[in-house]
Amino acid sequence: MQPKTHQNAPLDERITGALVGAAVGDALGGPVEGYSPEQILERHGGRVHGVVGPWHGDDWRTARPLAPYHKGDGHVTDDTLMTHALVRVYARVRDHLDAYAVADHLVPDLMTQPRWIPELESEALPLQRIFLAEKWLVTRIHYGHADPREAGTGNIVNCGAAMYMAPVGLVNAADPRAAYAEALDIAGAHQSSYGREAAGVLAAAVAAACTPGATPDSVVSACLALAKDGTRAAIERVCEEAARHTDFESALRPLREAVTPYDTVGPDYRAPSLGARRPSRLHAIEELPVALGMLLVARGDYHHAVLGAVNYGRDCDSIATMAGAVAGALGSPVPEDWAKTVAEASRLDLWEPAATLTAVTREIFDRDVARRRTHEQAFASLGGPACSD
Repeated sequence: MQPKTHQNAPLDERITGALVGAAVGDALGGPVEGYSPEQILERHGGRVHGVVGPWHGDDWRTARPLAPYHKGDGHVTDDTLMTHALVRVYARVRDHLDAYAVADHLVPDLMTQPRWIPELESEALPLQRIFLAEKWLVTRIHYGHADPREAGTGNIVNCGAAMYMAPVGLVNAADPRAAYAEALDIAGAHQSSYGREAAGVLAAAVAAACTPGATPDSVVSACLALAKDGTRAAIERVCEEAARHTDFESALRPLREAVTPYDTVGPDYRAPSLGARRPSRLHAIEELPVALGMLLVARGDYHHAVLGAVNYGRDCDSIATMAGAVAGALGSPVPEDWAKTVAEASRLDLWEPAATLTAVTREIFDRDVARRRTHEQAFASLGGPACSD
């Protein structure tokens, strides 16, 4: 399979591809989240190849464990709600973010402003939809008055912070090290241990994908240059296995086997092991390594990477969100029919956040250049080498 990326895509196209791609991946993965590839195959009479309905059909309002959420039919989940919320924070601050920006802007956004929630088919506070691991932000920062930089300590360690870190990578386009550092700071308000690490590495992956001429291999190399401990080991092992495959069907079970030693959740996704989601330097979240693995299997092609992530099952909405963000940032086009269906079903403008973030990203870059010039001049005055244009 030849890669279907547009390596010369400009910044606005990469940002649009990443954010729309993440939302579409999220919506495709939502209805099969929590199940195994075998269960998905049986339920749908084959692999999922696009937007599908709820797992329990018309009984979605009452069927456990998902009620009352309408997962399916093109509805985005909390991954996209959190991503768009972070874009709104960038739009307000119009500069790089840190954990205090989460406290000052993201937390109030979640708990004070009603918005359309596709899975609830009504307007509600985002706080009423997001998972308990994200509600932790409000509990610890607003009610617990925790230091934002340390508020993530004590939360379950999962992909909750990583799933919405694509905007950080886009703001730091082509600078994965800066994206990694900024995401670690932001995620300190939400996660600790390998959950926080995954947020940094996902942001780095998106930033690396924005580099002109980037490939899936160069993205993974950038991640491995920055990742630490179990996160690095898991990415390395999964991506080694992914390099042996050119089709997601043959990769589904091998990628799961490759990530298993690092995943704390265990074989039954809905019945986590005793040691699940606890801090560790030896472990990693499952979602990020598998997303990068599917990116390699697909040779960067958005369509194939997202379908691989979706049919992997388990936490596949977040896996597809991450794979979609990176493939979109590489320039691989998001299928127009998927994007149109998801936007209409979710009643969300998927393109407006991208336009907003593109403008903000350009402003931040101009500020970065001005700050860099000021530093260069100060350093030269100290006897350091003078900068040259």
